[in-house]
Amino acid sequence: MMRADARIPRNPALWRGLKINRGAEGSGTADAFRDFERVVGLSEGDNIHMSLGYDQAAVALLDNRLDIAVFVAPIEAPYLLAAYQEPELKVLELEHVEAISRRLSYATVVTVPAGGMSLDPVLPPRPVKLIALQARLVVQADIHPALVNRLTMAAVELHRARGIITDAGEFPGVEGTGLPVSNAARRLIDEGPSTWHNLLPYWIAAQVNRVLLLFLPFFFIVVPLVRLLPKAYAYMQRWRVWQHYPEIRQIELELANDPSPDQIGDMQARLHELDERLAELRLPAADRQGQYDARLHVDLVQKRVAELQAQARPRQADGAASA
Repeated sequence: MMRADARIPRNPALWRGLKINRGAEGSGTADAFRDFERVVGLSEGDNIHMSLGYDQAAVALLDNRLDIAVFVAPIEAPYLLAAYQEPELKVLELEHVEAISRRLSYATVVTVPAGGMSLDPVLPPRPVKLIALQARLVVQADIHPALVNRLTMAAVELHRARGIITDAGEFPGVEGTGLPVSNAARRLIDEGPSTWHNLLPYWIAAQVNRVLLLFLPFFFIVVPLVRLLPKAYAYMQRWRVWQHYPEIRQIELELANDPSPDQIGDMQARLHELDERLAELRLPAADRQGQYDARLHVDLVQKRVAELQAQARPRQADGAASA
């Protein structure tokens, strides 16, 4: 903010020799303003910096002891509402706010609508673009998950509502933080608390969530496997029959190649052994049809072998008579 009668360049890169209050040393306001000066090209010695509290800064502006007071606070903060009502003070509308916000990773541009600060009198009298800073809730990596839950829920309750410069549900958010985000916090922000939190005390709900988190993956893995077991068992039973078909097929191919009497006898023995192996299989009733079909197939091939064997005997007899 600034005095209404002050002549201060709207381009912050041109600020020189101004008395600027940037908040107490070590505060977030002071650190943020240092970043602001850096991105607009100001050095530490270009202006005079003061470290007053927010209430003191507003008084210092009125007393003409300050040129600019920097505030990093909710737009509805009580000390700002009081300052808006002072006719001698006004919001400093900066130029190039889009370009400046692009240079600060945690900054964005917001538009305060006319009357957003006050409707009587109407303040601001027209829409004003301001640079807004996104606050970040940062904790140590080893913080207890229960505290993550409580802190996140508190942030949701405090900041999820619609405001003058924010939409409903816009904050808290998990995008663009530049820091790792807790998975528990992400779920709470994106999905909200589980049903258990509305029905049970927190410590019980937390335990229920942990149990579900542990067993749900197990459930989704084991249940499909259990459903596959009957199919796998049925396949194995059918495979006990199917494994004999390559040998049956091999005998059929040999039959097509005009086998000798000795080969025919060997085929007959192999087929007899195949039939015995198939007959000895102990299969569930549902899988016996395949067993019967395989034995019928063997029987058909045995009949063809018997026919060839019968045809070979007269030829053998003729050969013996000629001799």
